[in-house]
Amino acid sequence: MISSRKTSFRQRLKTVFPITLSAVLAMLNVALMVCWIVLLAHFDAWSGLAIGTVVFALTLLGLMFYSFLHVKETRLNQRQANFIDSVTHELKSPIASLRLYLETLQLRPLPRQQQEEFYATMASELQRLDELISQLLEVARLDALGHGSPPEDIPIQPVLERCARWAAEHQRCDPAEVFELRLQPATIRAVPMVLEMIFRNLLDNAVKYGGRPPRVIVEGMTEKGKVRVRVIDNGHGVPEEIRGQIFGLFVRGGRELERTQKGTGLGLYIVHTLVRQLRGTVRVLPREDGQQGCVFEVVLPAGAAPCDC
Repeated sequence: MISSRKTSFRQRLKTVFPITLSAVLAMLNVALMVCWIVLLAHFDAWSGLAIGTVVFALTLLGLMFYSFLHVKETRLNQRQANFIDSVTHELKSPIASLRLYLETLQLRPLPRQQQEEFYATMASELQRLDELISQLLEVARLDALGHGSPPEDIPIQPVLERCARWAAEHQRCDPAEVFELRLQPATIRAVPMVLEMIFRNLLDNAVKYGGRPPRVIVEGMTEKGKVRVRVIDNGHGVPEEIRGQIFGLFVRGGRELERTQKGTGLGLYIVHTLVRQLRGTVRVLPREDGQQGCVFEVVLPAGAAPCDC
């Protein structure tokens, strides 16, 4: 706890000190500029006044630009540190668990039932490792993902039903108890693998960060040549101050050492990148009914009208 507080203090110091210094220098620059203008105006040195004013203004703009770049770089470094902490934890936890179970199995003979429980847990931890590595590889190849396959007109309902079943199975819950699908007939022009990856991540996040028990409503409709899909959860929601940043790389709310949920925070970055590749938009909104939770809204180009035959 003390170490965490020291780290937090150092991070704040790294951010606050340059900003304070830049603010002080900017005020000093303004004061000097005012004095310069008054002095040169007194002696009618209009050419010097013009040159000096331009120089001081450029200096002030340079200080402001430096402050902006420093704050941006500091926040990026903090997000990268959070990401590294998260990935390190996600890798070490299953490895430590596997080592513990293996050592226990080697030390003494165990009843058959207990062995089967150990094997099941070990298989689950291996699956967790595999999913993490797969997600990291997906981020590395996002720009090329789906480019080798032609887009198709994909009915949205079967895709969302498969993704809901996958998310429920992944989070070990009953899809019938968690998901409520309110879908109108609609098709999306996309590569199937890309579309499934988008909604798998969104629905998995909705269950993972939903309430206890989680309840997720999925709405789908066609509007003016676009398909709008809304994923509504009953979790704690996304604070307004980070809604514009939540889709960025390395971004997760809070600090890694204080988290209760597993994950690396790459899911929403993958969603945002793939949605943009499909020439769509994604955003996070508060719930319209005033209840706890949030809404992730994806708008994508519609495909051909679904056939009723």
